[in-house]
Amino acid sequence: MAVTATSVFMATPVARLTTTPSSTRTVNFSVVRCMSQPPQEASKIPTPPPAPKISTKFSDVLAFGGPAPERINGRLAMIGFVSALAVELSSGEGVLSQISHGGVPAFVATSVVLSLASLVPLFKGVRAESKSSGLMTSDAELWNGRAAMLGLVALAFTEFVTGSALV
Repeated sequence: MAVTATSVFMATPVARLTTTPSSTRTVNFSVVRCMSQPPQEASKIPTPPPAPKISTKFSDVLAFGGPAPERINGRLAMIGFVSALAVELSSGEGVLSQISHGGVPAFVATSVVLSLASLVPLFKGVRAESKSSGLMTSDAELWNGRAAMLGLVALAFTEFVTGSALV
């Protein structure tokens, strides 16, 4: 929609003193000024607020309320939960026994690779919220990560209490 401005021409009074024998003051309307006014419809349209500036400082990205910690932990939990269930279904080993029988190096390697891959876009100023649309939204990723964190803890706790694998 094109916004056009209308012009309003007004005559501005200018006082001029004349020295006549009768000492009268005459007022001449001779100066014209142009003032531009926006149309009435355009003034009713709210202007969008400016986009917040995205900080790419290390301390801001990794702050407690920053974009990285919960998202990275959620991604690690999703991979960990699915991997733990897959290994448990294929071998019958529980989560705690998987960790004690050589699972730590695989966990550390996966954690480092996934954390670095998640941090690179954040340090470039790209946020998941700006790239999410449709079914795969950034909110869905956060909620799935939270569910995976709870599921992984519940799986480990259940196996610890029962003393055997869940499946």
